[in-house]
Amino acid sequence: MRLFILLLISIPIFTYGQNPISKAFLKDSLIIVKSKPSEGFNNSYILFIPKGTLKNKLTYLLVEPNNTGKLSDSIEVHKRSAINLASKSSVGNNVSTYLKIPLLVPIFSRPDSIPLVYTHALDRDVIFEKDNKLERLDLQLLAMIENAQEVLKDNGILTYDKIFMNGFSASATFTNRFLFIHPEKVKAAAMGGYNGELMLPLKKYKNKAFNYPLGINDFEKIFNKKFNKNSYQYIPQYIYMGALDENDAVQFDDAYDNIERNTINSTLGNNVQERAINCQNIYKKENISAQFKTYEEVGHWTTSSVNLDVIKFFLKQLQK
Repeated sequence: MRLFILLLISIPIFTYGQNPISKAFLKDSLIIVKSKPSEGFNNSYILFIPKGTLKNKLTYLLVEPNNTGKLSDSIEVHKRSAINLASKSSVGNNVSTYLKIPLLVPIFSRPDSIPLVYTHALDRDVIFEKDNKLERLDLQLLAMIENAQEVLKDNGILTYDKIFMNGFSASATFTNRFLFIHPEKVKAAAMGGYNGELMLPLKKYKNKAFNYPLGINDFEKIFNKKFNKNSYQYIPQYIYMGALDENDAVQFDDAYDNIERNTINSTLGNNVQERAINCQNIYKKENISAQFKTYEEVGHWTTSSVNLDVIKFFLKQLQK
């Protein structure tokens, strides 16, 4: 795969390895867009445009939150990981490449100096960060999306206002929570390897309060708006797990505090597979438009079959 890495600093119109008279991008292009606090995002992001992306035809922008998989105070570590995710090593890149749609990956850090702030999962701690680059990452991502749509438009790629969203492991958790906060922005979403734990469209479950990110009990207080269940429940979602997946973020302090952990373990189950079944049943009861699938002989990873199913899911949404 040939990649072209460019920096967008202050030039609003740029060409990226394309023939201006062609009807599609001729080469894979990787664009790094620098942070623009004046436009609402304090972190940089990556825009991958696969070869064959059509110009002057409406399509969807795919967004996959970055997930470095480790802590580091070096933004370069997270940048390299995000570039790898955008260009070759992710389900999102597979979807982007096969469906010929652009892919946005934010470069959010996960600092070692504040290990309990699990940025890549959009946990409760990061939502309350103030006056720094980590403040309201969900709003920063919205600003990145708006900026990326303009960059794409300047290069002949027209996108719908709503986005596709994809994630695996921590980025699946980020995606799951982002959908609750901004359901009006998402056309369809796929999430895998989510530790069996999903945010629930409930204030209470089994007589226990489910605050963010477990549920919506304090949603209005935190986000200054009501949870839009009507918009959320009609978002097509593809949610999957491996039958051998035992990756359990619930039991670790960076992902959940003691109150959250005890609430989850005592109501939804203290192991990944049990929780996955209970969350699935709750989503069905609440009429959430989610398709669930469990893959045999698969752990906390994806396979070509998994990737193909996710591609088929988004293709179906692309054709609607």
